[in-house]
Amino acid sequence: EYLMMKKDQIEIHFFLFKDLNPKENYGMVYIRTNQIEQLYQRFIDDKIAIHPNGKLETKPWGQKEFSILDPDNNLLTFG
Repeated sequence: EYLMMKKDQIEIHFFLFKDLNPKENYGMVYIRTNQIEQLYQRFIDDKIAIHPNGKLETKPWGQKEFSILDPDNNLLTFG
């Protein structure tokens, strides 16, 4: 009921939430990286759909970010 995934210097933890309805889910994960431009380009090259409102841009608070939706409609924002 608990999953950890690691690639290079990134580690993500997941837990079971039995009552969650994925179609009504509004969850979000924020993932920090020091190579945002390279990661964005890799997603583009790999044809990973970027969220329509989540193109790579510098936000008013100064953070450069982009977003995608995972298969369960979780918003994954990279910054």
